[in-house]
Amino acid sequence: MHKGIWLGLGLSLCAFGAAYAAQPGEDDPLLSSPSTSSGAGDVRGILRARDQAMLSSELAGRILEMPFAEGQSFRKGDVLVRFDCSAYQAQLNAAQAGAKAAGEQLAHNRQLAALNSVGRFEVALAEAKLAEAQAQAQVYQVQVRRCALTAPYDGQVVQRKAQPFESVSGGAPLLEIVDNRSLEIRLLVPSRWVSRLKAGQSFTFVPDETGEPLRAEVKRLGARIDEGSQMLPLIATLPAETKGLLAGMSGTARFAETP
Repeated sequence: MHKGIWLGLGLSLCAFGAAYAAQPGEDDPLLSSPSTSSGAGDVRGILRARDQAMLSSELAGRILEMPFAEGQSFRKGDVLVRFDCSAYQAQLNAAQAGAKAAGEQLAHNRQLAALNSVGRFEVALAEAKLAEAQAQAQVYQVQVRRCALTAPYDGQVVQRKAQPFESVSGGAPLLEIVDNRSLEIRLLVPSRWVSRLKAGQSFTFVPDETGEPLRAEVKRLGARIDEGSQMLPLIATLPAETKGLLAGMSGTARFAETP
C-alpha cells in the first residue's frame, strides 16, 4: 500500500514539473502561433510599438470630455481626457487666498518688528504660516493640472476604458494608446543561432497582412534564453519611412544565411 502511495506521488510531481516547465512559453504568442515558414533560416515575428501605453486617471472625478474615439489620431499635447475640475479649482482659489493673507500678515509683522513692537518669534511664525499656505496652494495646483490628461506623443486611440460623464477612481484605466510610426519586430530565434547573430545584421521580414518583403535590421538580442523552448528574443527595426503597418501584425523573418 505504501509503495502505491509513493508511486502515485512521484507521478504527480513529474506531471507538475512538466506543466511548470511549459509555462514560460505559453504566454508568448510567437510560440503558440502556427508557423508557415519553410526555410531553415525562417522564424516568426510580431510587430510591436515602441510607444504604447495604458493611460490611467491621476485623480478621482467625473469625466467631462474624451475628444478622441477609438482609431482616431492625435498629436502630442492634445487633451485626451478632461475632468470636472470645479471642486479642485475652488480649493485652489481658497488656498491662494490663504497664501495672500499670510503674505500680508508677514509684511505687517516685519513692519512692527522694525519698530520693535513685536519680537522675532512673531515674524518667524508668520513666515512659517506663509510657507505652509504656499505649499497647500501648490498641492491644489497639481490637482488642477491633472484635470486634463494630455497626449505624451503622437499616436492613435486603441481602446477606451471609460466614457464621458462616468465617475472614475484614482488609478482607473482610461485610454489605451499606440504610436504605429515607431514599430519594432520581435522575433524568437533558436538559441543555437546566438553565436551568429549581432546588432546591425540585416534580414527580410514579410508581414502576413501585406505580403511585401521589408528590409529589417537586428537591434538587440534578449538577455535570457527561455528554459522550456530554448528560444531567444530578438528585437529588430524597420526603415523609418515604412508605411501601412500596424502593431500586432505578424510575419516571417528570413535570414539570408542560416545561423
